[in-house]
Amino acid sequence: MSLSRRQVASAAVASLPLAFAATGAAHAGGRRHRTLHLAGDSTAAQKYADAAPETGWGTALPFLLHRRLDVANHAVNGRSSKSFVDEGRLEPILSSIRPGDLLLVQFAHNDEKTTDPSRYTEPWTTYQEYLRMYVDGARARGARPVLATAVERRRFDADGRAVPSHGEYPAAMRELARRERVALLDVQALSLALWQELGAEETKKYFNWTASEQDNTHFNPPGAIAVARLVARELLRTRVLAPRDVRRLDAEIPEEWITWPRAVA
Repeated sequence: MSLSRRQVASAAVASLPLAFAATGAAHAGGRRHRTLHLAGDSTAAQKYADAAPETGWGTALPFLLHRRLDVANHAVNGRSSKSFVDEGRLEPILSSIRPGDLLLVQFAHNDEKTTDPSRYTEPWTTYQEYLRMYVDGARARGARPVLATAVERRRFDADGRAVPSHGEYPAAMRELARRERVALLDVQALSLALWQELGAEETKKYFNWTASEQDNTHFNPPGAIAVARLVARELLRTRVLAPRDVRRLDAEIPEEWITWPRAVA
């Protein structure tokens, strides 16, 4: 399925952080589109020109969703479920979120940093407690919370098996989602399976491997697009989104559609 230039431009704008993307809730005819708000870390965040070709999967997600569903990407490099809240980043999301909107939450990469008390959370206690703030905050405003287990790093053992890297955090999120009856996107399990299918060498084409950097955590455009497809499929599988909300998931997304704007001074 080919997309019009207008659709491409709309998706590109929707992929920017809230300061750029959410320029107004009103749309043609006075009807407000629903918004998917994304809270997360660097694996999902919008990247800027100085980081290219590093790309967050949240940048690619709007290209897979229908124009009636806006995406406000609030994900920020280096944040955990705790530091995102402690820095006051959840508050403006909850101030702008509206009934019928979605709040998609992915954290763990930085929650795991045991030597950094500003970010570290313990999987079965503080991690779940902070995640509950996102869940309760969205529900209190008539929005729907959605939890996504953290996308896996590129890590293989000596036998070429893809190795999980997030410890007990995915299990803790799954348990919280079950207990609180929150939709869960199991991106950790799906991405681990995808890396295993691709293999150790082929996965280098999906991560931020350049002549000067071998980054096994962050993605390039093909990797961001691949993970965004996993997220979109899970949004459909869990019935968070209806088929009419999602474009054909096998449609080609040219890499040149991914852009890296310059950061605002």
